[in-house]
Amino acid sequence: MDSRRVIDGLSTVLLWAAGFFIMGLLVFFLAYILGQGLPVLSLEFILSPSKEFEAGGGVGPQLFNTFYILFLSLLFSVPVGVGAGVYLAEYARPSRLTNLIRLSTECLATVPSIVIGLFGLIILVNIMGLGFTILGGAAALALLNLPVLVRVTEESLRAVPQTYREASLALGATRWQTVRRAVLPPALLGLVTGLTLVSGRAIGEAAVLIYTAGVSVSRHFPDLNPFVAGETLSVHLWYVRAEGLRPDADEIAAGTAALLILVVLAFNLLIGVPARIYQRRLLGKH
Repeated sequence: MDSRRVIDGLSTVLLWAAGFFIMGLLVFFLAYILGQGLPVLSLEFILSPSKEFEAGGGVGPQLFNTFYILFLSLLFSVPVGVGAGVYLAEYARPSRLTNLIRLSTECLATVPSIVIGLFGLIILVNIMGLGFTILGGAAALALLNLPVLVRVTEESLRAVPQTYREASLALGATRWQTVRRAVLPPALLGLVTGLTLVSGRAIGEAAVLIYTAGVSVSRHFPDLNPFVAGETLSVHLWYVRAEGLRPDADEIAAGTAALLILVVLAFNLLIGVPARIYQRRLLGKH
C-alpha cells in the first residue's frame, strides 16, 4: 500500500478524533453546568433581586447590568473598532504608522484581562474619580474587546475578492460607496462573528468588572444611571462562590452559571441568524 495513502488516512482519523474530542468536552461541560443549574432556574430567580445573607433571592439586577454594560461597551468599541478595521483594510497604505497601529492592536490583544481591570482601577476609578460604576466597567470592557474588533474587521474585509472593488470603481463609484455597497455586505458574516465573540467575552468577563464596576448593585431596579455600581452575572457568580455567606450559595452559583450559558447561546442566535438572512437577501438583490 502506498505510504502516502496510509499517512493521509491516519491524518484524517486523527483530525476527526481531535474534533470529536473537543466536541465531547463541550457537550460534557454544557451538560454538567445545565444539569446542575436548570432545576434552580425559575421566573422568580431570574427577575427577583439577590439577598446578601439570607437563602433565596435571584439575579434580576445582575442580569440587567450584564446587558446594560454589554450595550454600553459595544457603543464605545464597535464604531472605533470597525472604523479602524475599515481604515486598515481599505484606506491605509503600507507605512510605519500603519505597522505601528497593527503592532499596537496585536499587543493590546495579548494583554490579560486582569491587567485591563487593574488599568481601569487606576485610571477610571482612582485618577478620574468615577469609582465603581457601570460606565467604568463598560469603558474597560470596550478596551478589552477593541483589538478583536479591529482584527476581525480587517481580516473580513481583506477576504472579499479584489474584483468586487475593481468592478465597483469601474462603474464610477467612490471609494466609500465601494466599501459600503460592494465590500461590507459580503463581509457581514465575518463582522457578525467578531461581534458575537466580543459580546460573549463581555458577558462572561469577571476580572475586568470586579475592579471597575464593583460587586454590588443599585437598590433601584432597573437603574439606568451609569454612575452606580453594577455587578453582573459573572461577577455575582464569583462573589457568591468566594464569600460563601449565603446558606444556598451552591444553588445560586449553579443557577447563575446555567443562566450565563443560556444568555450567551441566545445572544449568538439572536445576532447570527438575522445576519445570515439579511446577507442572503442583500446579496440576492445584487
